[in-house]
Amino acid sequence: MAIYSYRRANFLAIFFLCVLVIVCLGGLYFAGDLSKFQKDFSVKESQAALRGVDDPEQLSLVLKQNPGNRILKLVALANKDSIEIDAAARRLLNETEPRDLSKPVDLTVSSRSDLEALGRDLKIAESNAATAKSRYIALIKAARDKVETDARSLGMGNDTLADFMAMIDEQHAEMTALFSKVLASRAEYYGPYEKCVALLIRDFGSYKVVNGQLIFSAQSTADSYNGAATAMASAARHFVALEGERTTLRQSQLNRWKTFVDR
Repeated sequence: MAIYSYRRANFLAIFFLCVLVIVCLGGLYFAGDLSKFQKDFSVKESQAALRGVDDPEQLSLVLKQNPGNRILKLVALANKDSIEIDAAARRLLNETEPRDLSKPVDLTVSSRSDLEALGRDLKIAESNAATAKSRYIALIKAARDKVETDARSLGMGNDTLADFMAMIDEQHAEMTALFSKVLASRAEYYGPYEKCVALLIRDFGSYKVVNGQLIFSAQSTADSYNGAATAMASAARHFVALEGERTTLRQSQLNRWKTFVDR
């Protein structure tokens, strides 16, 4: 009787263990299947949400309408990254100039002290611009570290995270290239501007102003001044073109984010 009870108890124990294993395996399968279903739904939801978006400014509304979608949260991180880096870059560029040197100054009515102050500011701006690139690169590195930390906190898979960070690296590379162009255009502007100011300081008192036009005593000085002024005007037009390129860059970023969601 004791042997029978012992065998029966073993049988029941093994039976319940098997049932437990089956339940656990079924639960894992169901959880994995549910996870895949949730991911697929999240992808389709994000694709549908972005389908009609053709302006980066529309993103905030789309993201508010889908607050729980993790893929759209990644897009939100990419958008925030772009906006914050652009704002920081503009602050950095402004810090290079002691004053707004892009605003035209009527040099024909400037006193000698005004010209000397302007010349000093241009030298400072030139010097600051030379170190701005390294400061920008440090800013980009900090931004990348932050966006990666924020992306990891969303609990996405490793493959999705890798694709997302590759997209962010592309985004940063393009923004760095544009920043380099802006710095170069400023150098193109500061150089001839400084030359114009230096010529006026050197010949101050010997040139005349007739109907708003500078008349120099030497033709060579007039030619040098006119050449520098022409280079300044060309650089100023380049400023405007780069602002248009910035707008184009924002649009291309939106297209890249939509491509990321469609993968």
